[in-house]
Amino acid sequence: MSLGERPFSAWAPRNRALSGLLAITVLSIALRLFGLGSRVAHWDEARVGYWILRYQKTGVFEYHAVIHGPFFPQVNSILFQLFGASDFMARLPVALITGLLPLAAWLYRDHLCESEMVALALFLAVNPILLYYSRFMRNDVLLAAFMLFALGFFLRAHATGKARYLYAGTAAMALGFTTKENVLLYLLSWVGAGALLLDHRLFLARNHERGWTGVFIEYAKRAGRGISRFAPHILLCLFEFFAIIVYFYAPRARGVEGPGLWKAVGNPSMFGAVISEATVGSWAELNNQWVKSQGHAYLPYFEHFVSVLEQGALPLLVFAVIGFLAARYVDERPRDLVSFAFYWGAVGILGYPLVTDIKAGWVTAHVVAPLAIPAAVGVALLYRWGREAYEDDDDTGTAAAALVALLVVAQVAFPAVNFVYMHPQDHQVPGMFGGQQDNYLVQFGQPADGIGPTLEKMQAVSKANQQGTDVLYYGYVNEQSSYIFYVPDESDNDYWKPANGWYNRLPLPWYTELADANVDSTMQNETLENRKPPVVISRTEKQPDLDKHLPGYVAYDHELTLYGSETTVYIKKSALRNADMSA
Repeated sequence: MSLGERPFSAWAPRNRALSGLLAITVLSIALRLFGLGSRVAHWDEARVGYWILRYQKTGVFEYHAVIHGPFFPQVNSILFQLFGASDFMARLPVALITGLLPLAAWLYRDHLCESEMVALALFLAVNPILLYYSRFMRNDVLLAAFMLFALGFFLRAHATGKARYLYAGTAAMALGFTTKENVLLYLLSWVGAGALLLDHRLFLARNHERGWTGVFIEYAKRAGRGISRFAPHILLCLFEFFAIIVYFYAPRARGVEGPGLWKAVGNPSMFGAVISEATVGSWAELNNQWVKSQGHAYLPYFEHFVSVLEQGALPLLVFAVIGFLAARYVDERPRDLVSFAFYWGAVGILGYPLVTDIKAGWVTAHVVAPLAIPAAVGVALLYRWGREAYEDDDDTGTAAAALVALLVVAQVAFPAVNFVYMHPQDHQVPGMFGGQQDNYLVQFGQPADGIGPTLEKMQAVSKANQQGTDVLYYGYVNEQSSYIFYVPDESDNDYWKPANGWYNRLPLPWYTELADANVDSTMQNETLENRKPPVVISRTEKQPDLDKHLPGYVAYDHELTLYGSETTVYIKKSALRNADMSA
């Protein structure tokens, strides 16, 4: 053994929990990076990705609540500039940040024992829901990660009195505010869970000699002393918070009128307008989006939400209930963190189906993340029972604990492999016990499997084409008098807000923009006869009309969503030969 190896070999046994968390974190990152760019972009990924590419070209950015927070436009635009844009690079920030989630368990070491921290890290690393959406350019798991870190840092600040944890927690929370607007629901959940914990104390104080009012005053004084301890740092933390918010939300206005962050660097008198747009203006935009949101029936959304949880987090839910009950009724006194996290997650099961605007599995991440804490307590309890049975030579107890552990591993491993890696784009997937089952983790806007090779061909021929239109959409007017694929003026899609007919094209605009393709659209057959672009795209229902106008083309039929969006991509055979690709 070399001298360089001895320090770690001596350190690891003394720090078993931390070394275990580090090992799980390595696994967590590896699971998220493996094949990260293999799945074709979801409708939502493509929409945001397209606008990031347009932001790079135009230098113009404004916050739009409909595509959520500005984290991706600001972070990914830098990554794209440095390393090039791709599906892999678009998802990399989410994969890396959420891959570090197991380390968040270390921040809760004042409230969890070693086995509970390891169990929490494992849940955060391999839970199928968190894993699937950690490989997705989407804000939800990112927000959950930032807020788990933020809470952990704040708890460490309270436990140690060290201000550095307060600054770290403030930064994590501010970054959470840059991801998605339902960060406000996190704060409301925290306030509600904290109120329930206080109610525990006041209820138990009914027969106390000071009464519940005296106990309430005592806790108020404790809170005041805790705040006063950090008084010199609170103003700096507020400045830190708003500096991060302003940087991310501030408009960029290169080459156009209006306030812009980098303009203000050269013209400091503009900073007031920039800060106003980043704060007051962003809040007004968010409120406006909320006003536009339409209500929906609750039960169908609740049933879908529960179906996703059942498919991707059933063991976690079961152990969360066990951990909560054990920490509340078995331990000498209720454990605040366990109760707090259980209330935080449980209210989300009832609340998120009400506030979400579409049926999407990613919203369950906001419930899974907090419930992982009481679930870790439940798993650690099973581990201790099994260990005690083994040490007592209780073969029956040991076998029972081992059997339950195997069932839990199977219930986590099968959906993780099945949904995340083998069938991330399929509406129907093989069931654990045979047959087929619906894949509730995959959202409707995900293109069906098989479109990837066609997209590669489309991009290759677009890059090889030297003149004229590279990709031509053949559109029409539907029964609701809306354009499908057709946009009267394609330049309308260069800046927000794009034309209505553009949305039907998703996720294709992300891939055409990656190839820097010259895109146009038409509703006239004569255009097909006269221009003969290398790629023509239309709904498959128009194929009988188009085939006679496109001899010498190969037709590829695909779904742009899971189902109901049959689209045909025509690629000219000669263009494929020029791009050195086979049909």
